[in-house]
Amino acid sequence: MKTIGLLGGMSWESTAAYYRLLNELVRERLGGLHSAKCVLYSVDFAEVERLQAAGEWAAAGELLAGAARDVRAAGAELLLICTNTMHKVAEQVAGAVDIPLLHLGDATAEAVLAAGVRRVGLLGTAFTMEQDFYRERLASHGLEVIVPDARGRELVHRVIYQELCVGVVREESRAGYREVIADLVAAGAEGVILGCTEIELLIGAADSPVPVFPTTRIHAEAAVTAAL
Repeated sequence: MKTIGLLGGMSWESTAAYYRLLNELVRERLGGLHSAKCVLYSVDFAEVERLQAAGEWAAAGELLAGAARDVRAAGAELLLICTNTMHKVAEQVAGAVDIPLLHLGDATAEAVLAAGVRRVGLLGTAFTMEQDFYRERLASHGLEVIVPDARGRELVHRVIYQELCVGVVREESRAGYREVIADLVAAGAEGVILGCTEIELLIGAADSPVPVFPTTRIHAEAAVTAAL
């Protein structure tokens, strides 16, 4: 079993889900008392969020690159950035170490295609929905990506940072997300990517009339497959 390196804490709410999923999946596949071999570096999300808001992506990338080097030194043999948004600096992080980075966008695109979906809605932070780095990564696999309108994007982003990242789950917000998903489906989405790792704390398959693709679980499944 290879040791999985995790760059987490963005937020720790979803990183905790990563840790649980990795161990559950290893136990399912190997049985008995088996659990995942992993090394976790959990950053202070307040520092990262400040750099995001200021548009200081190179500095944020260097912060994560330093964490990646530490994780590698601790024995990691493959690397996960446990957040969709910070894949904006994936190349900078990958270049800092000599182990493979398992890109969340690639793993997600493969799962979407395997389900027979080609036109997919994307929910995430405003950075993920509005900037090119993630949508173009998905499109490079042949997917057509649809994002919510401005009102929907504002709602989705606000709930992530003001509620989910601090452990708050509200039924009102779930209802709002359901409306955004309904709008995406009306625009032709055949599935919806939950493209922020915290969204799975709020939304599941029962909240959508089309398949949803939970990126935390998808990433964890891909990591366990690569590690075993």
